[in-house]
Amino acid sequence: MTNSNPKQTMKAVSYSSYGGPEVLETHDVPVPEPTGNQVRLVIRAAGVNPIDWKLRSGSMAEVMSVQFPKIPGSEVAGVVDAVGPDATGVVVGDEVFGWSDTGGYAEYALASIVVPKPQGLSWTDAATIPVAGEAATRGLRLLKLKSGETLLVNGASGAVGTLAAQLALDSGVTVIGTASEKHHDALRELGVTPTTYGEGLADRVRELAPNGVDAVLDVGFGGLEAAMDLRGGTDRIVTLSDGAAFGLGITFSSGNAGDRNAETLRRLGALAADGKLALPPARTFPLTEAADAQRAGEKGGSRGKILLR
Repeated sequence: MTNSNPKQTMKAVSYSSYGGPEVLETHDVPVPEPTGNQVRLVIRAAGVNPIDWKLRSGSMAEVMSVQFPKIPGSEVAGVVDAVGPDATGVVVGDEVFGWSDTGGYAEYALASIVVPKPQGLSWTDAATIPVAGEAATRGLRLLKLKSGETLLVNGASGAVGTLAAQLALDSGVTVIGTASEKHHDALRELGVTPTTYGEGLADRVRELAPNGVDAVLDVGFGGLEAAMDLRGGTDRIVTLSDGAAFGLGITFSSGNAGDRNAETLRRLGALAADGKLALPPARTFPLTEAADAQRAGEKGGSRGKILLR
């Protein structure tokens, strides 16, 4: 193993029981050592995502167990400072981003899937890509969209919705997106036709798309019945977030480790660095304020991505 760091301990945020954001505590813990094809990163930015607080709250305990103490966070960007014996194509000093094996809410993390960070991409932008990019790509793949079709994205102003809408537009698809009215101008700038969510959604979408919508990607909550109304059933509706899908017969896709791949990271990173993919605005918190970062995420209402620096 190649190792440039003599430091023995690091600061990490973890929780040892389910509960609210207050169960998140900062501790000094041993710096992890990479094995196999892992690399270790000095973390510059780490994403904060809904799965983090859903796991912490215990609401997913029946379907996804947590081993305590748990360091949250799955997407990171940083500098390689140690390399496992089987790691190839990466050396100490490389700037990379990808998926954390050991949790992103820490000063250091181990990772098995990382790619080079393009020079024109900031640390926060790089850490924005893995979770949202994988989810957006997966959702669009499941819908099998074709050029000339019309897609409704429910929750288009969030990180996943923002990327999914642009990727669909780039493939020749017309996109209608739901969001709070305060985010409509931002969606228009991307090429999305915006509308508000809530009661009357199906009627508003019909006014915007008289010929109907060919598919619905849901990354919000409360829009599934309107989606069924618009589609005349459950065909070509995919939700990435709303558990009501199970009772309605709608496809729910939560993703898994097998959906993580370096090629998606490389492609989206290059598009973002070249200015061809607009990433959502970032709101950052210090590592020691991870509880406040999760509170902000749970509260919702703001466009963009929450990250730890």
